[in-house]
Amino acid sequence: MSGLRVAVPKGAIFEAALAALERAGLSVAGLRENGRRLVHRSGDAEFIISRPSDVPVFVEYGAAEVGIVGKDVLEEQEPNVMELLDLGTGACRMVLAAPEDRAEEVRESIAHAEVVRVATKFPRTARRYFESIGRQAEIITLHGSIELAPLVGLAECIVDLTATGTTLKENRLAVLDEISSSTARVISNRVAYRLRNAEVSALIEAMRGED
Repeated sequence: MSGLRVAVPKGAIFEAALAALERAGLSVAGLRENGRRLVHRSGDAEFIISRPSDVPVFVEYGAAEVGIVGKDVLEEQEPNVMELLDLGTGACRMVLAAPEDRAEEVRESIAHAEVVRVATKFPRTARRYFESIGRQAEIITLHGSIELAPLVGLAECIVDLTATGTTLKENRLAVLDEISSSTARVISNRVAYRLRNAEVSALIEAMRGED
């Protein structure tokens, strides 16, 4: 594990990522203590703290040998990396949802092959989903609160990630379909996996809790 650089995501799976790294024997206390520092060194390891969507980019292009990221990000970006371990934490679902009072109307529109307008942070995932059911959709990419889109008439439905469903309920949105499920994954740069296989493999085994 000597000298590896690990990309760690801010946000929902941050604590789960740190717990997995601690299980591997790495000291990550400093990552919690100073939230503004984006690069941390602890012993022989170095950590990059970034937005979840940037983790695969750092790993794919070799700025980090290893990263931790949600499966939802991998499915959306389809980066050229190696997925090595499912940590089983940070579970959430990618869903298609619409306002409760118009849910049946939207469901029927999709069933009758009408083109619906869909707001999402995950345009590739949304497009693949509609292609998989043989339907067309106008995909609108947003970066903020997706739940707002159908409430103000920007879109008829949304494709978004949900962990507990609380935000959907608060905004009176009903789930029409579950597209996929997601948990935290450990990924590796392909070249690093080949050239530094001993270190990367040792880290993965330690995160699994193996000796």
